[in-house]
Amino acid sequence: MTALYTLLVILGIIIIFSLYNFFHQKKILNTLSEDEFRSGYRKAQLIDVREPNEFDAGHILGARNIPISQLKNRMKEIRPDKPVYLYCQSGMRSGRAGQMLYKKGYKQLYQLQGGFKKWTGKIKTTKKYNS
Repeated sequence: MTALYTLLVILGIIIIFSLYNFFHQKKILNTLSEDEFRSGYRKAQLIDVREPNEFDAGHILGARNIPISQLKNRMKEIRPDKPVYLYCQSGMRSGRAGQMLYKKGYKQLYQLQGGFKKWTGKIKTTKKYNS
């Protein structure tokens, strides 16, 4: 019985942590539809937080690639006084990137709803993927 109670407590903690994370992300990161994202990203810093191979296969025109795995070391490349538009493949990594930036004082944070896989606008690929 003690094992069951321990398992239930651990499961409860995981659920509470997940809910906290979800609502905290919603508070600090504005999720925009594709149209809203498209109307504002040209006046902002557009950051693709996917890995380089994903970026090379196709990315939103004008985006800079700063993978989430390198974000802590490359944060100085992003200005805190300008809006930051983030996207990844589906929205999970851009949410985590937004949390990291928020902790460092960035306040104008936006992410693309549904991520790159839902993007229907112009994209660019690198030459090695243009066959």
